[in-house]
Amino acid sequence: MNTAWIKSFPIVLATLLFLGCSNPTGNKASADKDPIFQSDSKLKKITDQINKSPNNAALFFERGNMLYKMQLDSLALKDYKTASTLDTTKSEYYSAVGNLLFEHKDIAGSVEWIQKAIARNPGDRKAHLKIAKLFLYIKDYKKAFEEINVALRANVYDPEAYFLKGMVYKDMLDTTKAISSFLTTLNVAPDYRPAMMQLGGLYAAKKDPLALRYYDNAYLIDSNDVKPLFAKGVYYQHNKDYVAAKAEYKRCILRNRHFPDAYFNLGVILFDQDSVEKAYRQYDLAAKIDPRNSTIYFNRGLCAEMMDSIKNAINDYRIAIRMDTGYESPKEALRRLKVPTQDW
Repeated sequence: MNTAWIKSFPIVLATLLFLGCSNPTGNKASADKDPIFQSDSKLKKITDQINKSPNNAALFFERGNMLYKMQLDSLALKDYKTASTLDTTKSEYYSAVGNLLFEHKDIAGSVEWIQKAIARNPGDRKAHLKIAKLFLYIKDYKKAFEEINVALRANVYDPEAYFLKGMVYKDMLDTTKAISSFLTTLNVAPDYRPAMMQLGGLYAAKKDPLALRYYDNAYLIDSNDVKPLFAKGVYYQHNKDYVAAKAEYKRCILRNRHFPDAYFNLGVILFDQDSVEKAYRQYDLAAKIDPRNSTIYFNRGLCAEMMDSIKNAINDYRIAIRMDTGYESPKEALRRLKVPTQDW
């Protein structure tokens, strides 16, 4: 049975809702009133320092970095903008704003701020690489390479520049040059984990078992991140080695019980092996962790239907449609079960 589909690595993450900030100099009021600044001892300490020295740009930038690490991006953006207003000479302040805007898909705003950073420091390697990422995003590969080469002229051993060059080649579908660039990245920085993951993905697409070595190396560097284990499972699953695939997904779950895609892909394998009740259990676990994923509900509904639990199947199909009104598979399932359209 091939009615279920596999979630592949890398996982596409959903775009976060980003709150724009129009008052970059309003941070003192925020510092006084927003309870978040009193919720963490380090934040409270630096906020007290800001209140005593409200014109100190470095303090706002430091707090912005702390907020960014806490994923409080709207507040971080305010602090970065305030820092750049208080001290217009520091390119890193402008670059930080540009980077945050880029992460939230504000391309025009990001370009403006990174160009400001470069204007203040033409040799700012990071700013050139950030604007190269922007050009990659809009698929202007020529300009992306130009910016990368500026960074490499400043430092011929810059692993981030070689990695980004690999990403450009990958986007251009030039696998050979992409692999070469990622290998160069590892030559200058042997522990550069993102390059290992990219090499794993490119070799996996070619069904080359060399992919497994890169995934293993990436996991050894950071065993808290289970994505390499999941990627190994996908490799085995695509190559129909289901025993090995299930083993990797189980390793993934043992390490991180809140990784829904491992449960999902286990469900796919079990479903195809006619272990429908076991598959249902995996989809049920995935739904508890990722309750907004319409595909999980559809697949769980399929299992329920095959188990003759029609009421539960209909309920799951309805949930899937409510989450994604354009999702045709659960609509087809409800038609198959002769559920009137008005009852969807």
